[in-house]
Amino acid sequence: MNQTASDHRIPLNDGNSIPVIGLGTYSEKSYLCIYFKNKKPLFKNKRKEITNLESSLIHLFFPLLLFQSIRNLSHESVKIAIDVGYRHFDCALMYGNECDVGSAIKEKIAEGKVKREDVFFCGKLWPTYFSPEMVRPILEKTLNDLQIDYIDLYLIETPMALKPGNDLFPRDEKGNWLFHNINLCHTWEALEACKDSGLVKSLGVSNFNRRQLELILNKPGLKYKPVCNQVECHPYFIQTKLLKFCQSHDIVIVAYSPLGTNRDPTWVNTDYPPLLEDPLLISLGKKYNKTAAQIALRFNIQRGMVVIPRSFNPKRIKENFQIFDFSLTNEEIKNIEALNKNSRFVQLLMWSEHPEYPFHDEY
Repeated sequence: MNQTASDHRIPLNDGNSIPVIGLGTYSEKSYLCIYFKNKKPLFKNKRKEITNLESSLIHLFFPLLLFQSIRNLSHESVKIAIDVGYRHFDCALMYGNECDVGSAIKEKIAEGKVKREDVFFCGKLWPTYFSPEMVRPILEKTLNDLQIDYIDLYLIETPMALKPGNDLFPRDEKGNWLFHNINLCHTWEALEACKDSGLVKSLGVSNFNRRQLELILNKPGLKYKPVCNQVECHPYFIQTKLLKFCQSHDIVIVAYSPLGTNRDPTWVNTDYPPLLEDPLLISLGKKYNKTAAQIALRFNIQRGMVVIPRSFNPKRIKENFQIFDFSLTNEEIKNIEALNKNSRFVQLLMWSEHPEYPFHDEY
């Protein structure tokens, strides 16, 4: 299919469609804000002179500043993205910015720039809400925050359930994660009911391996199979086996971190150099008068994937969307595939002892 900046949707297995490029809206600041909101201490006094009053003021005002920063970043970047041509927006409850993404869309609809049916929202079910009775209420919260009547795509964010409740990062008094055992098929049935009620158009998963996908696909009485699996994928981690498995079941791969990640060693695997400094990507960029990022994004969409690069930089938001005016050759695709290091940047090691940790399996 010849995709263009104005027409770049691909079909999903339930009859709906998805734009092949979306704007990722996650910010590391979101993670910090959620920790504050859940009263998790972030700061350890590095000098004895810090008083209790100073510490209290830091914990009172710093999260407020962070929330305001995220609101401004998310709101403005979404409006810029719509003007550029993006119609797909990847959100999540944990990002803490659904209200602001929704308000930005609402403004653009009011301006006449887009219609609701033009916009594709993706939301995610956080693992503390996997109990079937909790699924619809938390989805309705997302709809209320986004100020919309339905969401286009709703994902199980991870196969690893955590202790049910509103504490998004549940731990015991020793700091150990509180895992939860649940049958994901029951969670999926609750999602199917949400789709039947018109709250969701399409259902998918994220960070599922083959075994976990098969659990859903082989569920007795399955009404709707996942339309997509959102996973890390880029030239250093090309996911060939998982891609082929998903394609065999008409499941689209949505690539997060398609440009790599930041270099924060507290949660990112920094064993490899930054993806966008790769000489081959830079060389191909010079050939096509494109950036290394544009080459990496084009690589994935030519393999049949959807990409959701995140940026709050207006220049990069625009550049990342300019991937429909060139094509890589088959040889160039193979050369980029040869860059594969078969290693993730995002390993989620904090949950590596969870019984459903997905990355112990080959794929």
